[in-house]
Amino acid sequence: MAGSIGINQIYKGAKIEIEGTPYEVLEYEHVKPGKGQAFVRVKVLNLFTGNVERMSFKSSDTITLADCNEKEMEFLYSQGDSMVFMDPQTYEQIEIPTNVVGRAQYFIKEGTSVYVIFYQGKPIGVNPPKHVDLMVTRTEPGVKGDTVSGAMKEAELETGLKIMVPLFIEEGDIVRVNSETGEYIERVNK
Repeated sequence: MAGSIGINQIYKGAKIEIEGTPYEVLEYEHVKPGKGQAFVRVKVLNLFTGNVERMSFKSSDTITLADCNEKEMEFLYSQGDSMVFMDPQTYEQIEIPTNVVGRAQYFIKEGTSVYVIFYQGKPIGVNPPKHVDLMVTRTEPGVKGDTVSGAMKEAELETGLKIMVPLFIEEGDIVRVNSETGEYIERVNK
């Protein structure tokens, strides 16, 4: 079982547990109103559902650290409704249901190193790399002479992810994508 800390010691990325549910701290703000007691406003990610929630705590509160750990693993392949990951040190393989992997599945190709989040020994999520390079498999061709600055079009990538890309991107191009926002960053030279 993990320990606990004072709410004033909270930090971005901390894994905390509230009423049996693990959360990851995304943002926090110490608030000292003119009247009344100081408090901490926290934005957290529910590690079971993927929902973002906002909570407030009194500055005197203590919070329980969740029994979470992250392990670097390599994605091997998809199998039905699950994805298979391997520990590169022990070569142990585990299957994680696609619904647990969630949106991260669109940023993972075979051979990609990811961090699998375990809560009480059970996988509950996957953190892909911050930026991934993916091939465009389907997009409308750019219209010659259409040079409107900042114009975008939809493109489907090799993982099934659909994003908006500049007009000059064509099928077969490799694009770099931010896995946190799902947005196009740049075209990668082949």
